[in-house]
Amino acid sequence: MSAVTGSDARTGAGADAHGELRRLHARLVEDAQRHGLLDVAYRVVDSPVGRLLVAAGERGVLRVAFAVQDHDAALAELAARVSPRVLEGGARLDPVLRQLDEYFAGRRRTFDVPLDLRLLTGFRREVVQTLPRVPYGATASYAAVAALAGRPAAVRAVGTACARNPVPLLLPCHRVVRSDGSPGGYAGGATAKAALLALERASAPSRPDGAQA
Repeated sequence: MSAVTGSDARTGAGADAHGELRRLHARLVEDAQRHGLLDVAYRVVDSPVGRLLVAAGERGVLRVAFAVQDHDAALAELAARVSPRVLEGGARLDPVLRQLDEYFAGRRRTFDVPLDLRLLTGFRREVVQTLPRVPYGATASYAAVAALAGRPAAVRAVGTACARNPVPLLLPCHRVVRSDGSPGGYAGGATAKAALLALERASAPSRPDGAQA
């Protein structure tokens, strides 16, 4: 058995203080939610495509943001456009975080958590609501998505809507590619888009002709 040094004691005291702060914060979040004072709850979690910020209000998931999109900026937008009552933590996010874990493990192909798309309006909202019609493991061109959304000539607007998609992954803008099959842009970065497409190709069921769905 090793002796406990002064440094060990200080380290242990620091860990105890940190644990107590976390417990107090969790209680604060629970109390705020119970009394209707928590409008936006968020967490930042690790994922195979980097750190993700996931935020939700009472009506559903409001935001999923990659690290390259600047989490502080995403939170500032939520505070300005939804409510300044934003807190980290809370059980509200458990269902969507569980489904994201299942997706990254290749066990989930669609998401069924409620979404709150108030950060988008008009045609941009119509476009992102169309995105789940592009099947898991498949891709569609910007032109094809414009046609699905009912405005075949609005190809550029589809690109803008994908770039402004407030809930990437849940509404799969990563499946939208250029007409020549090249990936095109992605708010989470080219590496993240390639990783997501590769994940879905590897996990998608094969069709009878040997191709993937």
